[in-house]
Amino acid sequence: MSATVSISFTHTVTERFLRYAVIDTQSDPASPTCPSTEKQKDLGRLLAAELQAMGLADADLDQHGYVYATIPANTGKRVPAICFCSHMDTSPDCSGKGVKPQVVKNYRGGNIVLPGDPAQVIRPAEHPALAGQIGNDIITTDGTTLLGADNKAGLAEIMDAAHFLIHNPQLKHGVIKILFTPDEEIGRGVDKVDLKKLAADFAYTIDGETAGNIEDETFSADSATITIEGVSTHPGFAKGKMEHAIKIAAAIVDRLPKYTCSPETTEGSQGFLHPIGISGALEKATLGFIVRDFTDAGLKEKEELLEGIIKEVMKGFPHSRYRLEIKPQYRNMKQVIDRHPEIVDHAMEAIRRAGLTPVKSSIRGGTDGSRLSFMGLPCPNIFAGEHAFHSRLEWVSRQDMEKAVQTIVHLAMIWEERA
Repeated sequence: MSATVSISFTHTVTERFLRYAVIDTQSDPASPTCPSTEKQKDLGRLLAAELQAMGLADADLDQHGYVYATIPANTGKRVPAICFCSHMDTSPDCSGKGVKPQVVKNYRGGNIVLPGDPAQVIRPAEHPALAGQIGNDIITTDGTTLLGADNKAGLAEIMDAAHFLIHNPQLKHGVIKILFTPDEEIGRGVDKVDLKKLAADFAYTIDGETAGNIEDETFSADSATITIEGVSTHPGFAKGKMEHAIKIAAAIVDRLPKYTCSPETTEGSQGFLHPIGISGALEKATLGFIVRDFTDAGLKEKEELLEGIIKEVMKGFPHSRYRLEIKPQYRNMKQVIDRHPEIVDHAMEAIRRAGLTPVKSSIRGGTDGSRLSFMGLPCPNIFAGEHAFHSRLEWVSRQDMEKAVQTIVHLAMIWEERA
């Protein structure tokens, strides 16, 4: 199938997205189970049933909340098995219960006031990507919840592409694998994935922002936990004796860099130290951090900075103790993807065939693809069209979702062409 062939797509991706968006799938970092919330399986069951209805007999929701399915090859060529992956959960940062999507048709510019809470306004000055959406249909919430385009837009796009490939057998492709994961938003999206069952050679997460973007690089990530043991005594007789663990923790936070090394002061390739939790009492307190950088050396530098701050603070509390525990979370997938340049090259060509200009960029975050890459399944990230994720101002456009569907279909065909 040549690159010049015109493919006519339907507009069913929006219908799918609206159907999925109203299902509450918020994950829970405090839960030890997999999935962390059983309600994620509500969407998983629907997706598996829809895939089975398309004719994919092996479509399955497993006990851990993962959905697997296979579109068989329809070519005589030996083509690598390609997986398309999105996650079902939504962020714990903002409510995902009772989502009420609205469609702003033929957007003409200006502010979008969300009807459920008029104080929530999507302003072009704060969302510059809206400038490229004039004439498009913008999907938002009513302003009381997040939308869930992260990553239900990706789910809808993969589902729509699967439906299209199944019903257009003249479009040749190799084996296509589908994987939908739980708990990506809490960093556990591939904890229980069965790569033997998946049986893919390469993969793409469909979980990016601006239409046309492909991301082959993510942060490397560690977590840091500081446990402080202070000195407790009766407050009426505490002079010269008490060393308050909460005050020690607060002093550590206060010593963090004010104008650098934090999410609110960095951009581009700059990493950060980010406190995400503090708890405790007089005798014992705990501080949680995430550490992010694009290089392992950058991670080490920030972790050394943190320990230096702790040691300096602890000089003022000679009878107290601390423990700093660093745990690896994921690593920059570029280290793996660069060994297989065809993965990104094929995706960039698919984006071109969808009528967009491909832009290769980095993610100031991570995806399931970060860990999948280091588990032996190289996996860059392709745009889904989602914007302002993890917030009540989240939005996505119908046209961008349709371009993502086209990109997936073209990508499946390109792998077969170039096999």
